Amino acid sequence: MQNTYNNILHIVSFDTPYPPNYGGVIDVFYKIKAFKRAGAKLILHIFGQGQELLDELKEYCEQIYIYERNTGMGSQLSTIPYIVNSRRQPDLLKNLMNDDWPILFEGLHTTYYLDHPFLKNHLKIYRESNIEHHYYWQLALASRKIIDKIFFCIEAARLYQWQNQLKYADLILTVSENDSQYLKKKFPHQQIECIPSFHGNQEVSSKIGFGDYALYHGKLSVPENDQAARLLIQKVFAELPYRFVVAGMNPEKGLIKLAQNYPNVELIANPSSQEMDKLIEEAQVNVLITQQATGLKLKLLNTLFKGRHCLVNEKMLTGTNLHPLCHIAYHKKSLKEKIIELFQIPFSADEIEKRMHHLNHFYSDDENARKILDLIFK
Repeated sequence: MQNTYNNILHIVSFDTPYPPNYGGVIDVFYKIKAFKRAGAKLILHIFGQGQELLDELKEYCEQIYIYERNTGMGSQLSTIPYIVNSRRQPDLLKNLMNDDWPILFEGLHTTYYLDHPFLKNHLKIYRESNIEHHYYWQLALASRKIIDKIFFCIEAARLYQWQNQLKYADLILTVSENDSQYLKKKFPHQQIECIPSFHGNQEVSSKIGFGDYALYHGKLSVPENDQAARLLIQKVFAELPYRFVVAGMNPEKGLIKLAQNYPNVELIANPSSQEMDKLIEEAQVNVLITQQATGLKLKLLNTLFKGRHCLVNEKMLTGTNLHPLCHIAYHKKSLKEKIIELFQIPFSADEIEKRMHHLNHFYSDDENARKILDLIFK
């Protein structure tokens, strides 16, 4: 018989977790759904806009509070990271003080009040999604604009210092083993547990047989993803005869123009969740590369549940146990070779069976929700 949890949990989300259309909010949204299925009662605090989106969240939460971010120069002129300082909201503190229920802080963004003395009677849980200063440093390296490079460098330095606030968390939940090991060295006296990202998939739905294109997808406004798409277009698929689709949110004009220069490349901007799922399902090869060896890439999990062949570089798999389910390329030449090879191989029922066994064991949303609730309400 499954446990049910009748206790109440505050969740502080860095953004509106609906629609679940990029990494961090995907984890938050499907965690909320899994907590609800386990019987937990949730009080959700959101930094974001869109009152009209709250109807999609009301069925999972007892209460929802929404707060405006303090964006602009005022939040920049501080030693506190901008992503944290812009979420300094006294109303949040007031609402958290109404009771003594545990608080789950989603991302370093939401931790302004983590050490506040008025919350000393709360169990405080920090949910990590990246080692943020590593992430922002990589964004600085990938950015094409000088002003963006400067911002990301400054923010990386501020985030490195702010990371020390995590000593006030009673429990830290990471998304990958690598991130766990890093934080355990930094905070040897903290309780740190690895719980993979939540993703919303209940079963492997990959199609057997062949597709007729390769796909790269991601939030294209993120400099790292823009850089990866450009590399794949110019250095890989420009020299291959296969159709290549790039899909994702808010691509820059320069990337759209670049794609138009290649007859075998198609860029699809801002597809709906349903359109993106179909693109993943119908592709012959899903190509995913990153320069970030931190966090767990949710688009990788989603692809393994929905897509055919998954071709990645080593950094995409860092801190995961997903190596047996992926094809790995170590440089641009091997990317080309693997793509040519995989276009000749139908995706098989045996591959689906292997994914089902592996993913259902380690990456079940319901099982991981129960693990977290056991840790909080033990």
